[in-house]
Amino acid sequence: MAAPVDMSRKKPTFAERRKTMVAEQIRGRGLAEPRLLKAMGAVPRERFVLPQDQRLAYADGPLPIGANQTISQPYVVAFMIAMLNLEGDEKVLEIGAGSGYQAAVLGHLASEVHAVEIHQKLAERAGIVLAELGLDNVHVHHMDGSGGLPAHAPFDGILLAAAAPKVPTALLEQLTPQGVLVAPVGRSHGQRLQRWTRTETGFDYDTSLPVSFVPLRGRHGFKRSSWRR
Repeated sequence: MAAPVDMSRKKPTFAERRKTMVAEQIRGRGLAEPRLLKAMGAVPRERFVLPQDQRLAYADGPLPIGANQTISQPYVVAFMIAMLNLEGDEKVLEIGAGSGYQAAVLGHLASEVHAVEIHQKLAERAGIVLAELGLDNVHVHHMDGSGGLPAHAPFDGILLAAAAPKVPTALLEQLTPQGVLVAPVGRSHGQRLQRWTRTETGFDYDTSLPVSFVPLRGRHGFKRSSWRR
């Protein structure tokens, strides 16, 4: 005889899934900075995915968000933010805001965040969700962000959430002294994360995690004819 099904067992709540995600996908892979873990645990990722994908909000991978864009894997979001070494009083620029999830995490870790998105509907939706969550230190701009945001420069940190063929010089020039830029750099078959730090004499950079991002569009990004899947 088959064992009776325990109908009293409930599916884990989003909050419980978020806690598990932080423990297994973030802390479990070596990212242990307390402020970062707290921020990742505070942002409801289910608010930033499409309704039909909410059940997958804490899965270990990216998800589509419309306009041929994606929300990045939680670990990649955390890893890129960790590379900025934020202490709390920084002004940060994010390029490729998408649904606004990474901007929301940054909003818990920096004093001021400017998030730029080239797709109008995504920018509008991100702005609405961020406002509903009370993140009034995060400002969403609908525009071509490949050349940065000169009107609000300089920035202590710049984060590209889209692949660039190379880091645009216009972005590097918008860093403060000792400011840090993190970007996925490469071609359609894959990229690596680069971290650029402004020094007294120029810029230093190092390369780390292999990643796969959608292309940076705009004046300083990929032309459609040069991006092949």
